[in-house]
Amino acid sequence: MNLASYADLAIDLVNTRRPDGDDLRDLDGLRALLAHRPHFGGRIAHRDLDAMRELRTQLRAIFAAAARGDEDGAVDRLNTMLIHHPVHPQVSRHDGQDWHLHFNEAGSVPDRYASRAAMGLAAKIAAHGLGRLGTCRAEGCERVFFDTTANGSRRHCSDRCAGRPSVTAACHPTSPRVTVPARETDR
Repeated sequence: MNLASYADLAIDLVNTRRPDGDDLRDLDGLRALLAHRPHFGGRIAHRDLDAMRELRTQLRAIFAAAARGDEDGAVDRLNTMLIHHPVHPQVSRHDGQDWHLHFNEAGSVPDRYASRAAMGLAAKIAAHGLGRLGTCRAEGCERVFFDTTANGSRRHCSDRCAGRPSVTAACHPTSPRVTVPARETDR
């Protein structure tokens, strides 16, 4: 089991909230978030939607603290999540694979999502450092990411967002495309 891969759950959830909209505005939005993750299948209710929005707020606070350089605050928030949403692994084999670890499928969708997302962030931070948690620096963008560059230099959520002419279009796909002329120092 690659625990660090579960960090994407945190990033995907946090990025459902943008200045121009909220992908978790209703149960259909939550279903869309979970659609390509069959291990989160099952019935969901409005209480699950509310819990996922709260989880999103908690995860964003971790990224925000890291962006401010508040390492202790970010780790305290993450450790609190790990305590409130413990991971329950189990050994299993299936589909011709040998014995391997899986997360137990018990609990509500928000609890399972929270435990996996927190464990993924913890594994990534332990392996690569807290400084790799990023918040896009493009104006008007609030997306988060995990910096995988060799030198830890990533400052934007995407290549599109890093390019001045496409900042608005990349971060706000419903906004009209705005072209910003390059300054002399940018050439």
